Amino acid sequence: MKPVLFAAAGSLVLALMAAPPLQAQTTTAASLEQIFRAEPYRGENAKDAAFSRSGRYLAYLWSPFGEPGSDLWVHDTKTGRTQRLTSPQLMAAFESPEDLERFDKKLKQRNDEWAERQAKEVAQQAYLRGDKVDLSQWETAQLAVLKKELADKKAKDDAQKAADKVDADAEKYAMAVLAAKRAGKPAPAAPAAASAPEKKAEDKDKELWELRDELKKKLARDKLKPADLYPGAAQFAWARKADELVFQYRGGLYRWKAHDKAPTQLIATQRELRLVGYTADDGGVLYTDETRVLRTGFKQAGVQVVNRELVHPDDEQKKYKIADTAVSEDGRWMSLLAKAPLRTADDKPAPPPKQVEIMNYGERWATAKKVNREVSDDKRNIQAMALYIRQLPVAGEAPRKQPAPVFTNNGGDVWFEMSDVAWAKDGSRYAFSTWEREKELLRVYIGAADETAKPEVVLERRGDVGHEVVNVIKPRFTPDGKTLVLALDEAGWRQPYAIDVATKALRSLVGGDFEAHQVVGFTADSKAMFVLANKGDTAAMNVFRVDMATGALQALGAAGEYHRAAAASEDGRWVAANAGNWAQRPELKLLATDGKTATRTLTESTDKAWADLKLLQPERFAYPNRHGDRIEAYVFKPAGWKATDKRPAIVYVYGGPLNDRHIVEVDSFQNTAYLFGQYMAAKHGYVTIAVDPRGHSNYGRKFSNANWERVGEPQSEDLEDLVKLLPAQFGVDAARVGLNGWSFGGFQTQYTMFTKPDLFAAGIAGAGPTEWENYNSWYSGRTIGKVDRTKPVLRKYSLLPLARGLKKPLLLVHGMQDPNVLYQDTVNVYRALLESGKESLVELFLDPDGEHAMGGAVKPAGWHRKYEAFWVRNLGRATP
Repeated sequence: MKPVLFAAAGSLVLALMAAPPLQAQTTTAASLEQIFRAEPYRGENAKDAAFSRSGRYLAYLWSPFGEPGSDLWVHDTKTGRTQRLTSPQLMAAFESPEDLERFDKKLKQRNDEWAERQAKEVAQQAYLRGDKVDLSQWETAQLAVLKKELADKKAKDDAQKAADKVDADAEKYAMAVLAAKRAGKPAPAAPAAASAPEKKAEDKDKELWELRDELKKKLARDKLKPADLYPGAAQFAWARKADELVFQYRGGLYRWKAHDKAPTQLIATQRELRLVGYTADDGGVLYTDETRVLRTGFKQAGVQVVNRELVHPDDEQKKYKIADTAVSEDGRWMSLLAKAPLRTADDKPAPPPKQVEIMNYGERWATAKKVNREVSDDKRNIQAMALYIRQLPVAGEAPRKQPAPVFTNNGGDVWFEMSDVAWAKDGSRYAFSTWEREKELLRVYIGAADETAKPEVVLERRGDVGHEVVNVIKPRFTPDGKTLVLALDEAGWRQPYAIDVATKALRSLVGGDFEAHQVVGFTADSKAMFVLANKGDTAAMNVFRVDMATGALQALGAAGEYHRAAAASEDGRWVAANAGNWAQRPELKLLATDGKTATRTLTESTDKAWADLKLLQPERFAYPNRHGDRIEAYVFKPAGWKATDKRPAIVYVYGGPLNDRHIVEVDSFQNTAYLFGQYMAAKHGYVTIAVDPRGHSNYGRKFSNANWERVGEPQSEDLEDLVKLLPAQFGVDAARVGLNGWSFGGFQTQYTMFTKPDLFAAGIAGAGPTEWENYNSWYSGRTIGKVDRTKPVLRKYSLLPLARGLKKPLLLVHGMQDPNVLYQDTVNVYRALLESGKESLVELFLDPDGEHAMGGAVKPAGWHRKYEAFWVRNLGRATP
């Protein structure tokens, strides 16, 4: 990828073309209803990919485009053949006819709803163009169906009533005959045959408004729920030695062996089961129900309880329920993480967490639903927890007394997090990490496979360890068990480090200014590992083979592709990952590590109609901010674009840290930044830009820490530096630049519009948290600023006092039933704007039924149609 340099206005801009070949730019713009089609153009990505122990077979969950659920597939790396183990047809042998009928009925309903919604979108736009369109045709058809259903129901009810009356008259006559016989009297005359009931005056058809009310109730009753559609397989586990697996499907466990044509059923229940793994000898499986660890064998019938509910010896009145189970790879040991029920100091059940009310205006009278909310000044009530190490009993062994826990945390008003437990391959030791936010204390533990021995702290960091490192510290052992590998932020980037199990020495495994916090696996000899890293391209993520001794990196995937959800075979010959980019949407790919074998694409998840849209593709570029930081972005340029143009422009921003989230990713088709951005370029000749200012994740600690106790300020600086470049280098009219963002980007848009009121000509802010003291404390206390659980100290970052600075038009957008960023945040800033006399500048666009991503009454096509009208009204049309 060769950089193209532009020099202008004393600054240097580095423009990077996307690595894949760009499509030809087109002047024909697809319509919004085509771009935001009711039926998604893409199904779900493959997930949970895992290789068999031999490395020959790759299993994954996925369903082809348009099909519900996530079915289980197995690919044979030797023959290149792929076998589908589950599907509605294959699992029909284990399903009740009633459930199969429901799945088929609800799938048809889903497809009909998509088709109807798309037809309505197209018809509405035709109507607005002046075409003769009957917009009531769908309601008319629905009401006709409803009237027939109501008539059929009434006829059935009337028939039943008539039959009941005949039965009652016959019973009454029989009793009268019996009474007459006993009295020596003649039998009474038989009753006349019942005639059809006459239609009474009040049996008239329902009025139209009544039918509409009935239709609304019917649609609410029939609304699709997740359990209505065929789910596919939920989970699978490979055997420890053999090429076979067990998977879970709807409360049952099923077994498949290599070369079997179909799976066989092991267990059928109506309970929630979760697989733990195979037994040490591959002779059975371990799994959990709601409270217990269970074992069943393949050759003998019956189920054995391996571990019951746990009792903490220092707290015997509490039953500790098993929250998580991990079995060592040799199948001899298991860890049990148990949690106690929440109680008060006087041993009463703890009160429910704080709840906030969200209003629903869909009925005649408004109703409220409650959602849990924990904010920065709330006292915490964390469950006490205990970690147990247990040796797995052999089949038929009598229950043994449980040991004391090897690690505990008392819970309460603390912020405590703990990673999953990882076992060494030989079962000799285990490891986990903990984070205590108030103490700023990060610890890593290694413990021996012993029911009573306490684990040892092998790494401790107190102080600033990076706000984004906590969620990615997932220790895991190399196959030889000699090294523990985990992600740390020791030098400003999240990268893998190694702890020598024998000496406890820590060393870095890679070096450089890039993120590499996802360890995928190791080679069998423990001499190399596989990681995902954005080395060389922050908008992409490749699979690298890393030499454990030298740190040398070898890229395995194609450059310019974003690789996600990767898995490596234990023999080190294969890596699987979802990979793609703007030119080729992501699919599950099988990468050979020998550098010779061609990459195989195993899935096809996108509707072929996607290619017919002939969408523009963006150009990558980067620019230095005032501090010398490299800021990544991409731009859509319309047909006929010249650097001397004076076009309107829209900038899309997010700006918040969250694990690895950012906007400039080569496989991201984000609704507003990407799809709507290319639409405005193609349809209206706008220049549209998406940018990742400081604040984002995956650019190192300097970026992810940028918000800490100065939230919004660094991003606004970077946005200002961008706007300065636009006229000379992107053919933009500096007086006609708009700013748009969602969620954190909604906050960022408002912050910038309020504090730099002359920078942007207009703004659209979606679902922005305007009062950080009211946002979820898991996020705000980690990324916004230090909190005090006795008072709402994050109030100092509220946007309400800043709202008076607004000078340019602002559209506030929110779903009124949003449980994430509460709708009240937008109401309160709207009130502050009204109180500051900004009535002529601010407007609201609300989805009465929408949540954080909207999706209620407002669908993506209509949502962006509102955006289109706002931008054209406030930024004008392109006049190159």
